[in-house]
Amino acid sequence: MHAMDSLLPGFIKAAGQNEEYEKPDIRERQNYQRMKKMLTDLEEIKKLDIRSMLFEELEAWVKDIGQPAFRAKQIFEWVHKKGVADADAMTNVPKNLQEEIKKQGMYGVEEITRYVSKQDGTNKFLFRLSDGNVLESVFMRYKHGNSVCISSQVGCRMGCRFCASTIGGLVRNLEASEMLDQVYAMERILGERVSNIVVMGTGEPLDNYDNLIRFIHLINDERGKNISQRNITVSSCGLVPQIKKLAEEGLAITFALSLHSPTDEDRRKLLPIANKYSVSELMEVCRYYFEKTGRRVTFEYSLVKDENDTPEHARKLAELLKDMHGHVNLIPVNPIKERNYCRSLSDSVEKFKYILEKNQINVTIRRSMGRDIDAACGQLRRNYEETKDTF
Repeated sequence: MHAMDSLLPGFIKAAGQNEEYEKPDIRERQNYQRMKKMLTDLEEIKKLDIRSMLFEELEAWVKDIGQPAFRAKQIFEWVHKKGVADADAMTNVPKNLQEEIKKQGMYGVEEITRYVSKQDGTNKFLFRLSDGNVLESVFMRYKHGNSVCISSQVGCRMGCRFCASTIGGLVRNLEASEMLDQVYAMERILGERVSNIVVMGTGEPLDNYDNLIRFIHLINDERGKNISQRNITVSSCGLVPQIKKLAEEGLAITFALSLHSPTDEDRRKLLPIANKYSVSELMEVCRYYFEKTGRRVTFEYSLVKDENDTPEHARKLAELLKDMHGHVNLIPVNPIKERNYCRSLSDSVEKFKYILEKNQINVTIRRSMGRDIDAACGQLRRNYEETKDTF
C-alpha cells in the first residue's frame, strides 16, 4: 500500500470504485482536491534525484518510504551542508535508508582533469556527468572571497558568435543536482569554501529555467550551504519572457544581461537571439526587473575588436543606458580558434570606459582570469571533445 493512502478520506477510494457515489460536502471536496494534489506532487517528487529535492520534497519522500520525518533533515545536511557524494558516507543514516537513497539516485559530477593558472591561481575543472557528457566549471580566488562560475547546460543553442560553448549546439539541460555538485565538488577537491556563484558557464541559464530556480533555492537554503542570494549572479543573452518571469520570483539575486551592442543591427551580428528580441524590448524588461526587485541590472558588454568597441558604440551605449540604474561590465573577449573575432586593444577598452564614465554610467572592466588555461566559457570542453582519446 502507498504510504500516502492513509491520508486519503474513504470517499476518494469509494469514488474510484463507484462513479455513482454520493457527492461529499464542500469541505470534503476541498480535502479531496488537496489530497489528490499531494499524491500528484509526490509522483513528481519521485522523478527527482535526492540532491535535486527541496527540503519539503525530501520530507515527503522520506515519509512515503516509511521513514521518520527527522531523517529528511539528516539527509539534507549530508547532501547540501557537508556536500557528500555517496550515501555510504551518511554515517547516522540506517543502511536500509542508504539503499533507498541509492535507488532514488543522487546525480553529480566527477572530475576528469583540472588546470591551474600560473598567472592568478584560477582552477578550471572538466567534469564528467553520469551519462558521459562533460562540462566545465571555474574556481577563482579574490580578496573578497572565492567565486565559482558554473554551467547550466551541456552545450548551448543560443549561437552567440564569439562563444565556444555554442559550437555543436545544445546536448541537454543540467539537473539542479548537477549544477549544485559543481559547487560542492570544487569545495571538496580544493578544501575551500565558495562565497559567490555566477551562472555564466556553458549554456543559457534561463533556457533551463525550472532547474535554475530549484538550484538557487537549494544553494540558498539555511539548512545547506546557505549562500546568500545577493552573492548569486545569473546571466542571460536576453530571453525576454523568462527575464520577466525571473523578476516575479521574489529573488534577491543579481541579474546580468549579455548586451554586447547598443543597436539591433550590430547585436544581430553577434547574437542570433537579437533577431527575436529587440534592444528596446530588452530595456523595457530590464526596467521591469529593477522595478520589481529593486536590484540594479548588470549589462555585460564583450568588446570585440572593430565590431563593437568604437567610440561611437560607447556613446550610443551611454545614451541607451542613461536612465537604467544599471552597471556596465566591460569584457575584452577571449579569442577562440573557430571564430575570427579578436580581442579589443587595451587603448580601445580604456577609451570605451572613459566615454561611459564621462556620461555618468557606472562601469568596470572585468579582470581576465585564467587566460593561460583556456578559462573562457566552453574552450576546455571543446578541446576535450576533439582530443578525448588523449585525456
